[in-house]
Amino acid sequence: MHHHRLLLLGLLIGLVVPPIAARAQTGKPLNIYVVDVEGGNATLFAAPSGQSVLIDTGNGGPAAVRDAERIVAAVKDAGVPQIDHLITTHWHGDHFGGMAELARRIPIKDFIDHGGNVQPQEGADDFLKNVYPTLYAKGTRTLAKPGDKIAIEGLDWRIVSAGGTHIETPLPGAGKPNPYCETYQAQEPDPSENAQSVGSVVTFGQFRVVHLGDLTWNKEFALMCPKNPIGTVDVFIVSHHGQAISNSPQLVYALHPRVMVMNNGTRKGGQPEAMRVLHTSPGLEDLWQLHFSLLSGQEYTVPGMFIANTFDEPLTAMPIAGVPAPAPGSGAPPPPAHNGTAYWIKISARDDGSFTVTNARNSFSKTYAK
Repeated sequence: MHHHRLLLLGLLIGLVVPPIAARAQTGKPLNIYVVDVEGGNATLFAAPSGQSVLIDTGNGGPAAVRDAERIVAAVKDAGVPQIDHLITTHWHGDHFGGMAELARRIPIKDFIDHGGNVQPQEGADDFLKNVYPTLYAKGTRTLAKPGDKIAIEGLDWRIVSAGGTHIETPLPGAGKPNPYCETYQAQEPDPSENAQSVGSVVTFGQFRVVHLGDLTWNKEFALMCPKNPIGTVDVFIVSHHGQAISNSPQLVYALHPRVMVMNNGTRKGGQPEAMRVLHTSPGLEDLWQLHFSLLSGQEYTVPGMFIANTFDEPLTAMPIAGVPAPAPGSGAPPPPAHNGTAYWIKISARDDGSFTVTNARNSFSKTYAK
């Protein structure tokens, strides 16, 4: 009789509590593709649920088709059927320029941005008036606000900056004083679109990654001081292509990332001033780059196995010292050409906090334990 009661009790528990196998995680990773768009930005998140988020769409003009097709290649590799959410961090051509071409190639359901352009520029203004409405008319448009969440099953996606403002309430587990704020030195105010960037913190189980677009120095301080509202992360998608007008110690050191991935170009980003901060970040294990940076030369670059793309035409000599950046404007010489095969850097994260980073050019990968 006692045996039958135990058997009946076991059957009842089985009806109420799902079997362990059914309750277990699927084991699918969160895959993140940092796509080479030649010093622009395009970062694809493919969630275990099959949903996707793309942050930015690369360059416009003659490069729009090239960059859109590079993004589509990552989408196909990820096995996602559409872009569920497209975040445009800000209205600079290297971040939204490939959008129309991409929309011709793959469905985009939700368009997310910070609002209107604050830096008048003919190309951006024309796009926002005449092109963008025709794209989001086929889906939805969402204006991002700090504190917003993006609904992706299995991920906790938080907007931490947008439209020049930032979160006031710390994320769960964050909010401790930031010790690096004491040494802060302000830069010139930035009235450009960079300061309007939509910034995201994404959590998958115990894994965390941050992407802040081109958020600039003074805005980083406003976000991170006097208390750190984000906490620490595993991966930092380096801000602003690794330029020195972003990536302050107050941000980078406080985030305490184990790994950084820099979406630089051959002569865009990776300046010595920024690289010093990145390389001296406490707890950093590795920095991965989309390109060798001519601006930092061999002084601050990483071993070749961590660099995704090379030059189409090999240099006669690899510089040790960095090459000075050319003066901005129409008279600047073009960067070294790279229109052949483009390689991404892929992050495959597991919900226990471990993750693997792979260089698509040479298949070199490294796993970081939880």
